Amino acid sequence: MAAPLVLVVLVAVTVRAALYRSSLAAFISERVEVSSPLNAWKRVVEGLALLDLGVSPYSGAVFHETPLIIYLFHFLIEYAELVFMITDVLTAVALYLAIQEFNKVVFKKQKLLIKLDKYAPDVAELIQTPMEMHYIPLKVALCYLLNPYTVMSCVAKSTCAINNTVIAFFILATIKGSAFLSTLFLALATYQSLYPLTLFAPALLYLLQRQFIPIKLKSESFQLYTMQYGALYLCNLGVIVCLSFFLLNSWDFIPSVYGFILSVPDLTPNIGLFWYFFAEMFEHFSLFFVCVFQINVFFYTIPLAIKLKEHPVFFMFVQMAIISIFKSYPTVGDVALYMAFLPVWNHLYRFLRNTFILSCVLIVCSLLFPVLWHLWIYAGSANSNFYYAITLTFNVGQILLVSDYFYAFLRREYYLTHGLHLTRPDGTEAMLVLK
Repeated sequence: MAAPLVLVVLVAVTVRAALYRSSLAAFISERVEVSSPLNAWKRVVEGLALLDLGVSPYSGAVFHETPLIIYLFHFLIEYAELVFMITDVLTAVALYLAIQEFNKVVFKKQKLLIKLDKYAPDVAELIQTPMEMHYIPLKVALCYLLNPYTVMSCVAKSTCAINNTVIAFFILATIKGSAFLSTLFLALATYQSLYPLTLFAPALLYLLQRQFIPIKLKSESFQLYTMQYGALYLCNLGVIVCLSFFLLNSWDFIPSVYGFILSVPDLTPNIGLFWYFFAEMFEHFSLFFVCVFQINVFFYTIPLAIKLKEHPVFFMFVQMAIISIFKSYPTVGDVALYMAFLPVWNHLYRFLRNTFILSCVLIVCSLLFPVLWHLWIYAGSANSNFYYAITLTFNVGQILLVSDYFYAFLRREYYLTHGLHLTRPDGTEAMLVLK
């Protein structure tokens, strides 16, 4: 599998290098779907210019990245294009290794459940075989590296690519069973963009399973391991935040980064749900509705943890999708990360209901974004309602896609234990309905 992965990496790097040298690079870097006020490269350059002048990069209202990012590029600004290509390659390799390890775990679990007669006798066609799982890691790497969303984020030098790398290494460390590295990369991801905090729950559930600790709130072993994992996470996060303070000798970055993410003061259009809503709202209502919008990312974590406690990797996938939909400043780079996991669930395709329609919706919306932006900003023949309508359609498409996968996953799990051919008490055929 190493040779195909190397080939994919070479193709991906070649595509990026060619685009960097083309006239499209400037166009892509200006796209609001690719760069947000939080991660745009021109804002990083502005922050670096202020830093070089001896002024705090957070003294104005332009720079909102973390101190570690600005100091990283302070030394590597001449090699920025290479840095972003390397981060994409590292993300793909980390996902490849993570899914490779996950497939081994899935296969062992299936083998054990078959031996214990936990599956219904007529579900052999639902069982994943080693042959089916063999190429999944390569497909994941391929879907990430050659996804147009990922390519555009890299060419625009959006720091979202670095966030994706950190999350990919967090997933790899978690699936490998390293609690320390898992908390370290989760702390880094939280430090970068705050919302990955919600990935704490699926990571903890996965590590509890690896340690064969029962997921029961009153269990002493459960409480002890949860406290240890939580303490490691908080210690790592505290060290990273303190390091940022020592670099700047100031706490200015906290309101400029995290306050900016939570309060959403910049209403530059993007592919998210916030900008249009708050542009049209009376000022004295904004605080309440900011809280309502922000709680969406965190609200679903507990019910999903209860429902998917036996399937933490699928829980992680759903949570990453929720983050990319409901965060305050999303870009297509966020969408690319969770979409890379779709090949992992290829055994669910037979249960998906709206694959073709949703694929068409997402593709058409992606193509219409620049068209409607041009009509609004340059031609003047449209207005913000047009652009927000396509944004809303894109997000609804994502929500329906994740819901479809969630339904398919639950349906397959039910069939595995109850059998494919369901009957009512009177012997007639029954139909499974998700309520």
